[in-house]
Amino acid sequence: MTDSDRCPDCHSDGTITRRDFIKATASGVTAAVGVVVRPAFGDEDELLRPSSETLVQQLYQSLQEPQKTACCFDFDDPLRLAVDNNWHITDALVGGNFNKDQQNLIRQIFLGLHSEEYALQVLEQVEHDGGFDDCAVALFGEPGTGKFEFVFTGRHVTRRCDGDSVQGTAFGGPIFYGHAAKGFDEPPDHEGNVYWYQARRANELFQTLDGRQRRQALLGDSRGENGTETVQLSGRSQGLAGIPAGELTPDQLELAEKVMEDLLMPFREMDRSESMKLIRSNGFHKLHFSFYKNEDIGGDGLWDVWQVEGPTTVWYFRGKPHVHAWVHIRESV
Repeated sequence: MTDSDRCPDCHSDGTITRRDFIKATASGVTAAVGVVVRPAFGDEDELLRPSSETLVQQLYQSLQEPQKTACCFDFDDPLRLAVDNNWHITDALVGGNFNKDQQNLIRQIFLGLHSEEYALQVLEQVEHDGGFDDCAVALFGEPGTGKFEFVFTGRHVTRRCDGDSVQGTAFGGPIFYGHAAKGFDEPPDHEGNVYWYQARRANELFQTLDGRQRRQALLGDSRGENGTETVQLSGRSQGLAGIPAGELTPDQLELAEKVMEDLLMPFREMDRSESMKLIRSNGFHKLHFSFYKNEDIGGDGLWDVWQVEGPTTVWYFRGKPHVHAWVHIRESV
């Protein structure tokens, strides 16, 4: 077993693995709320746990009226589609407005939105950057009766669980993730950053570009950050920043596919699949890849800030002064 398989909160003898940790959490949820677990992926060796959607319904049913007043809204409330890099969508904080069983539910909902490989790494990132208990929760609509969405926000985190209530929209709307691993101003190698592997893969793609392609792909300043406007979709396939995937060689295109795979790797399979389905429905060749030389930490030519953009896709990776990533993928604008 490698170090990455060990739970960071456990003893150094490595007797508790990531799977053991999540399984124990799921068991606690099952005992607390009486949900029925289902097989994951049909593999008996895989973890048995309830879906995040099931747990959102259990959470909703457990709420008292004061809690509903604090965190529940109509499905069409415009607040549902807001996103930012450090914010509370409501005043209903995990550690202040919910009892222990409800806190356990919320934690398991969050874990279930991520791949088994990355779930604990992402949870540790949230704990490190602001604390899970200091994150906020909102519920839009009523789970189990039609459209609903659970939204979880805090520093460096916005996640959604909608049970595909929002048709043609990956993740149920725009999401955000980030990490400040070694302080606010990270060094050029971003040591310890959970998400920096994504930038390394994108820079692999850049290194394969020839001179003409680099002139297209390497630009000055990025779009910057402005809350929900950061992920506004243009609907255009022409005139976007960077080099279109349609101008890449077959080998480069294969690497561009790997960039997208790496970006999606932290998330659960259903969200990864839906994201790629929506991207391909608009044409993978219409994605543009861009890198930003004026925001290079250390001047080392390993581009910290870059993005992927298509007519209905924005994946903006801002690695300066630390990692911020803004994501919005739809079928149409």
